[in-house]
Amino acid sequence: MTHQQALFEYALRLGDNALILGQRLSEWCGHGPVLEQDIALTNIALDQVGQARSWLTYAGEIEGKGRSEDDLAYHREQREFRNVLLVEQPNQDWAYTMIRQFLFDAFNFYLHEQLTGSRDQTIAAIAAKSLKEITYHLRYSSEWVIRLGDGTDLSHRKMQTALDDLWIYSGELTQVTPLDAFMAEEELGADLDRLRPRYEEKVREVLEEATLSAPNLPYHQQGGKEGRHSEHLGHILAVMQSVQRAYPGQKW
Repeated sequence: MTHQQALFEYALRLGDNALILGQRLSEWCGHGPVLEQDIALTNIALDQVGQARSWLTYAGEIEGKGRSEDDLAYHREQREFRNVLLVEQPNQDWAYTMIRQFLFDAFNFYLHEQLTGSRDQTIAAIAAKSLKEITYHLRYSSEWVIRLGDGTDLSHRKMQTALDDLWIYSGELTQVTPLDAFMAEEELGADLDRLRPRYEEKVREVLEEATLSAPNLPYHQQGGKEGRHSEHLGHILAVMQSVQRAYPGQKW
């Protein structure tokens, strides 16, 4: 893998994580449990899409083939996406959405914190700008996990069920692929081995306060980083890409 290829794949992965999670969260628009949370989650979705634009724009520049962020978002097939499996999982209900958001936010915070020290000035700049938003995202999702986990019997059961179901996807967040190893060695990307203990400590701290128990699983699902996805991503892309597929190249 060349330096240019590694940078492209890495920026693509960061952009895809933000884009797919943003698309998932946008599904809550108009369907939130109360108006205030409907707006809050919609704003987080917009943050994610904004971050996706920055990463995918940079990926297109690195690739040097004239592809814009729109081309990368709307004209790739499922196997070409590099997002982790967690972010494509269905919303289900508020408990599933908050557990998914918290697990990703905790990882994303420490990831971007490290990326602010990247030798690549563009990666460092995008990470620094995004970290301000991600700090709020983590505080928001942590508070909801604690509030519902340590709430009523019903809210506790719903949160524990969501955690039990989604935990299997959390290991991929800190899985070290050859790309991760290369980017860390070159001081361009995050060192996931160094990040993992801080991420796990944050998750443990919040779950303990929420009176929730992390499942003890012998393995975790993975493959999203290499383009092997669940059946859910195809449905997301069918909706997200439908207008551009029907009317290629059209602009508002």
